[in-house]
Amino acid sequence: MNTTAQTVKPWYREPWPWILMAGPAIVVVAGFITAWLAIRSNDGLVEDDYYKKGLAVHQRIARDEAAGSMHLRAELMQGADREVRLFLNAQEGAALPEVLVMRIIHPTRAGHDQTIELKRDAGSYYTGKLGAPLSGRWHIQLEDQQRSWRLAGDWNVDQDPALRLLAATPATPPSKSSN
Repeated sequence: MNTTAQTVKPWYREPWPWILMAGPAIVVVAGFITAWLAIRSNDGLVEDDYYKKGLAVHQRIARDEAAGSMHLRAELMQGADREVRLFLNAQEGAALPEVLVMRIIHPTRAGHDQTIELKRDAGSYYTGKLGAPLSGRWHIQLEDQQRSWRLAGDWNVDQDPALRLLAATPATPPSKSSN
């Protein structure tokens, strides 16, 4: 009778225990990396004062309607050397302000937002200087210094060199329904 002598290796010299332990070990490492990224990065989409922002919705609607009653229209262009040029048109007899405030808001990164004062050049033309050149998609808000009216719109600077802002038409109040 022929018996083959098998040499028994210790468990840590076998490949199968290591292969079976690799899956859970990778998941633990990935969990630590995910936790580190979540703690380190800023979530720009979460508002700290969401309740106050919700209460201010009616004020924004009233300002949009005030711009609609004046029939405001604006055309915005980004020029060379970070210059911004704006043409503002209103109904006959409406007084145009000497200074406009333009807020340039990034959809996801609050750290890239800019607020610019546009000064009246001549007639209906306004100019201002950007803090940093614009690229990509931005939300634009244009208003007078007293914050009595507002024009707003989205601008993809890479696709369209000019942005046309039109005032919202006065809307009927929303109807109340009971649930």
